[in-house]
Amino acid sequence: MSTTTPETVKVDTRRVSCDGATAIRGGDRFKPAALGHPKVYLEIDQHGYVDCGYCDRRFVLAGGPADS
Repeated sequence: MSTTTPETVKVDTRRVSCDGATAIRGGDRFKPAALGHPKVYLEIDQHGYVDCGYCDRRFVLAGGPADS
């Protein structure tokens, strides 16, 4: 069983938001937010990253301890 995160996003700020549908392509008759989750606001701690509780997307602070 794999325990890796599905997606890692490097960010420049400690406060981020996630709706689970940011990377989903939209169109005239397609609303990507319908495929996501409720928008949540997260804050990166001293470890340099935070994981979304809904979609497991990991946000890594650029230049922080978790930025490899």
